[in-house]
Amino acid sequence: MATTDAAGSRIRWRRGTVTALGRTWRDSLELEVTVPGDGDLRALAHPSLVGTPEVGDAVLLNTTAWAQRLGTGGYALVVAFPDRLPADPTGPGHLVKARYTGLQVTVQGVDEQETPHHRVIADAEDVGGMPVVVADLHSALPAVLAGVHATAPDLRVAYVMTDGGALPAAFSRTLDALSDRLAGVVTVGQAFGGDLEAVTVHTGLLAARHVLHADVTVVAQGPGNLGTGTPWGFSGVAAGEACNAVHVLGGRAVGALRISDADPRPRHRGVSHHSLTAFGRVALGGVTLVAPRGLSSELGTQVGEDLAGQPERNPVVWVPTEGLDDALAASPVRLSTMGRGLDAERAYFLAQAAAGRYAADLAGPS
Repeated sequence: MATTDAAGSRIRWRRGTVTALGRTWRDSLELEVTVPGDGDLRALAHPSLVGTPEVGDAVLLNTTAWAQRLGTGGYALVVAFPDRLPADPTGPGHLVKARYTGLQVTVQGVDEQETPHHRVIADAEDVGGMPVVVADLHSALPAVLAGVHATAPDLRVAYVMTDGGALPAAFSRTLDALSDRLAGVVTVGQAFGGDLEAVTVHTGLLAARHVLHADVTVVAQGPGNLGTGTPWGFSGVAAGEACNAVHVLGGRAVGALRISDADPRPRHRGVSHHSLTAFGRVALGGVTLVAPRGLSSELGTQVGEDLAGQPERNPVVWVPTEGLDDALAASPVRLSTMGRGLDAERAYFLAQAAAGRYAADLAGPS
């Protein structure tokens, strides 16, 4: 069994001083912090976890991701303001998330006995045929939503956030910008900070249907994605498991394909191996795979060839995309995936919007 010789060798710790407070969203606050030896850093605090700082406060940081210059996680993350600790929590709840880490939190689960929703979740056996769009990346969410509402503006859409990426829902500026367009956010697994908390994707889907009264639900991981360049070593594998949960609960799984003609990595061009693996090999209950019309002739041909090997349980449908480019351009969120925007990654976002359109057609009028 591997051991470490020095305490803290897996985390890059730094002490600093808060020099400025920046923008805020949801439960997030950007800071400027001066750290001896590193200079001025951009840091992120979640006030519900660590309290609200003031300029001049001492701050303890985890700079592990910052030092690696990670795109999504490139902040120095606030661990504590040691001279200004927040008050002890007084809220309800017995679910512990980010369990047995230094920042584990207690939240109230939607199905706990002390909540008004306990009996609803306990008695629920299915989601009544609800369409569920399953995507690999968090960046899919605003595009799927644009496709749903461009097709059926009054449909209620919920988001179930899994724990393959960021754990705090508050990390996502996308969720803040979409708050008035979503019926609610359910954080499941180790993820936390949604409007509702659930233990599993299954109870998350039940909550979306029976508590948030969603017509359509989107399931995707939080911001970020862990991948190793191997066939199975990526966090998006969980998309296939989410499809299985949809199947077990009597929903209709809709696969939002990761399509690109801009990604420099061959394994992600055409239909990404992430989609082909998660949907084609993990989603054993079947999932409808949505391909968008309106792609370039060359890319459309490649997508068709990539999907030709899908198992019979995964029907492929080509969805018309008239009006979806305008809907994507009008999104309140600046669309971006892997650092590329709508102009560079039109095919990717069009595929997500087409999945939303297909789900809206399945759901019918609200």
